[in-house]
Amino acid sequence: MRYYISILFATCFLFGKSQTVINTDTIHNDQKSENIFMKPLFGDSLASSFCIIIPKEVKPHKHPYHSEHAQILEGEGLMKLGDKTFAVKKGDLIFIPKNMVHSVKSTSATPMKVLSIQAPYFNGSDRVMVEEK
Repeated sequence: MRYYISILFATCFLFGKSQTVINTDTIHNDQKSENIFMKPLFGDSLASSFCIIIPKEVKPHKHPYHSEHAQILEGEGLMKLGDKTFAVKKGDLIFIPKNMVHSVKSTSATPMKVLSIQAPYFNGSDRVMVEEK
């Protein structure tokens, strides 16, 4: 998994500069795996964006140096943000401040699809996994 993420982030700049418009409806996890699928969309030194497909869950983690906006494009789930747990569904936009522990579990029959916009640029090194209590 770590190797996959390193390659993913190494290609983010190349992918982001080659296009200016991407239709997220065309992004799918063709690998049919149970793992989270992340497709880099755009990025520069100030921000980066990804389409994330979540078959089951994203484990609790935080980002000490950047904040994130997560827009639910497909599916439903239960999101934990700090001490609060709430339902999320298609169309919801969630702001995740820097250093805030967050996670999400899909409750849909199909995987969740999320647009994640992060600032400053996210290269994968600012993810700190957190043990669930």
